[in-house]
Amino acid sequence: MPYPEPLVRPMREELTRLGVTELTTPEEVDRAMDAAQEGTTLAIVNSVCGCAAANARPAVALVRNVEPRPDRAVTVFAGQDLEATARLREHMVGIPPSSPFMALFKDGDPVFVLERRHIEGRSASAIAADLKSAFETYCGPDGKDATGEIESPDAPQAQQPEGVPSTFRSIL
Repeated sequence: MPYPEPLVRPMREELTRLGVTELTTPEEVDRAMDAAQEGTTLAIVNSVCGCAAANARPAVALVRNVEPRPDRAVTVFAGQDLEATARLREHMVGIPPSSPFMALFKDGDPVFVLERRHIEGRSASAIAADLKSAFETYCGPDGKDATGEIESPDAPQAQQPEGVPSTFRSIL
């Protein structure tokens, strides 16, 4: 059962205000992925979770004006746009589903991914730096072609300070 629309509307708007195109149906995803066959596309699986609010969406805001940047950015909302999210995930065979999630596509192929495990517990600025690096590698006229291998950042797990509960996660 999808989340209530009034609950997710502000989270949707956080990305659409940045110029990210919202995809709510499988047909919209199909059209976006047809367009992604040429150039670069950042696909974002948005979410209601805290790491989406604290880290993922703010990271997208931090890179919205960097150069080079993807030709287009699209988003689906996990837990709300169920069929659209499932259709987008069909384009990422072999990549476990997670949310939030970001994938950079080059000429239709995923070349860089940020899974939830690369987002959760990391700062928005660290995630933005990963995105900026991927954009520099794959976007723009000098962007590297897809190699068939999908890159993702090495997100080291921080050592838990002694005496701090295991549920504690720093956003720094």
